[in-house]
Amino acid sequence: MTAGPYVSITATGLLVPFAEAGVLDVADVQVSRRLAFLYGEVSQVATLGLALAVRALRLGAVCVVVESVAEDVLATLEEPPTEPLPWPSASEWTAVLATSALVTVGAEETGTRPLRWVGGRLYLERYWADQELVRTELLRRGTLPPPVVDEARVERLADELSAGDALPPGEPNLQRLAAVTVAKSWLTVLAGGPGTGKTTTVARALALVTAELGRPPVVALAAPSGRAAARLQESVRQVVAQLPVSDADRAAIMSAKASTLHRLLGWQPGRRYLHTAENPLPADVVVVDELSMVPLSMMARLLPAVRSDARLVLVGDPEQLAPVEAGAVLADIAAAVEEPPFEAAPPPLPLVRLRHTWRYQGAIEQLAQAIRDGDANAAMAVLQGSDPAVRMVVLDDAGHVASPQLARTRGAAVDAGTRAVAAARDGDIDAALAALTCHRLLCAHRTGPYGAAAWGRQVGLWLSQAIPGYGAGGEWYVGRPLLVTRNDPDIGVSNGDAGIIVNTPQGPRAAFGTIPPLLLAPAQLEDVSTLHAMTVHKAQGSQFEAVTIVLPMLPSPLLTRELLYTAVTRASEQVTLIAHPDAVRQAISARALRASGLRSRLYEA
Repeated sequence: MTAGPYVSITATGLLVPFAEAGVLDVADVQVSRRLAFLYGEVSQVATLGLALAVRALRLGAVCVVVESVAEDVLATLEEPPTEPLPWPSASEWTAVLATSALVTVGAEETGTRPLRWVGGRLYLERYWADQELVRTELLRRGTLPPPVVDEARVERLADELSAGDALPPGEPNLQRLAAVTVAKSWLTVLAGGPGTGKTTTVARALALVTAELGRPPVVALAAPSGRAAARLQESVRQVVAQLPVSDADRAAIMSAKASTLHRLLGWQPGRRYLHTAENPLPADVVVVDELSMVPLSMMARLLPAVRSDARLVLVGDPEQLAPVEAGAVLADIAAAVEEPPFEAAPPPLPLVRLRHTWRYQGAIEQLAQAIRDGDANAAMAVLQGSDPAVRMVVLDDAGHVASPQLARTRGAAVDAGTRAVAAARDGDIDAALAALTCHRLLCAHRTGPYGAAAWGRQVGLWLSQAIPGYGAGGEWYVGRPLLVTRNDPDIGVSNGDAGIIVNTPQGPRAAFGTIPPLLLAPAQLEDVSTLHAMTVHKAQGSQFEAVTIVLPMLPSPLLTRELLYTAVTRASEQVTLIAHPDAVRQAISARALRASGLRSRLYEA
């Protein structure tokens, strides 16, 4: 028998059954009760709405959709309530919120209260303000007069840069279209799955802009995490080195350095940033990769800080998991442009979606496509097929799997670990970091029998059995793989960055995959764990030759199409899925619930 949820002693009235059912946690109750007291609100319905709005942020939503709130909340619970919850009716929600002392009503009123009620959605005022700022900045940039360019020259250069593309007959060259769009627009949204050539397109676009400007542009490359930024910089340099451009243009583009968004904007203590609308970034071109990982609050800081006469390129995969924090900006933009409601014109946001996959073919591509399409039967056919690139290890109805069935995962983990340890002991930093990308075990959960903690211990046991002396030498043993668990801008690491302890002439150092590699004394590290397995969320922005994915048994609110798609597309060569078939089907059929008003507000401009 499992223990029930913690219930705040301050919970009263309507808050009590929702807290006892595990819908509201202690913080949700206490924040709502305190604000209700400060604003003199006595309505239990309004206080419940505030508590649910606070809860929504914990789950990544920007707002609460009152019409579907009961259904949305129940879908996020691991176990349904034992008793029906006393949900207010839609009419009761509307009547109470329209007159509550906690609520500002409508989009035009000045916000002086904790909540905002607009179009059937209930927001915390701060997140409503962020959403509106993002909306207005996107639309402003999308409607500015375009840059003045020599169109004939841009088209000619684009032809030269894309001359070697081997596309099937009749397939449009969307990479070329996207690069030209960047040259001709102040804002470009570049969408596409892994391996569709987003980075190649960015490099070509930078070459077009550089040639068109006639001078080396100031280019800022950024991503949400340090590892994603390093991968962007390395990939752009590799592509630019092969482009048919002048040596001067090549050198100008290759000199661009990538950083995290926090570092790009000049994060300072107190949640302040150096670069704002009043002190914008000096860059002529700003490229933000892995936009699917960027939360609404960060977008609200970034957009005003980009000069109006600078090109902004937003790059990412709308099908991937949304950020850990609230918002799903890329998915909202893509949906608004590509799926406008009946008789509504899409917003004026230049978006190009790349569709041709260059990185992997065959079974991995087929599996990713089936998941993206929500076709569970097609996905299961690929998983049960004969292509060695994709294999499924089936958990039985009790959630167990026989050890011999894990031979492929064990072999991949031991092989990658052996390479990493050998290189780390030899002091070969680049080889040790490269070995970390050979194989990764990914889990939906952090804890529990199917979580990263438990499977990480299993991988550690396999390595200690296979590698003499593995784990010996104290906490900072050479060859220990590391995962950063909290941003630390003072030393230059971000939550989710991967590293490894290596031998150096100065003693053991923690190496991280920046360009050049970042070396830190172990004493400088505070929030790190041993990286033998990680959650799918942490793996976003990374790529591995092979991945093993562990899905939990039903029920689990984390089993969504976005999670499984993100996990599968981390692999370039091999996927092993450890799961019960019912869990696979559930994941493919369930979409992540992340309420946001940005998509609909983009139509209301």
